[in-house]
Amino acid sequence: MPAQRKYPEELRERAVKMVLEIREREGKGHGEIARVGRQLGIHPEAVRTWIRQREIDGGRRPGTTTADSQRIAELECENRELRRANEILKAASAYFARELCATRRRVDRAEVGDLRHRAVAAAW
Repeated sequence: MPAQRKYPEELRERAVKMVLEIREREGKGHGEIARVGRQLGIHPEAVRTWIRQREIDGGRRPGTTTADSQRIAELECENRELRRANEILKAASAYFARELCATRRRVDRAEVGDLRHRAVAAAW
């Protein structure tokens, strides 16, 4: 289950769009992120992170895209589940192997006892 986000997705999109529009109009200057953050009541570092992720997703900056991050998280979850299932299967196979060996020992002892009885009966 994903963590609850502090800011709704619509607000994120609006903040990023506002910063990108300011940069388009005025060029990349200083303070546009802080200004938008103040206007919308969002911490500037949050806005900066959203813009950085938008640039990564758009291919303008190196990094792990949102889709790749999501896929990696899904694969890690699947990997954990498979490892857990593998451990359960290993434990079950070890348990059944012990039971099989114990059963065989009991059967072997019974056969040996049976042979002793037959040998004694044949000697009479």
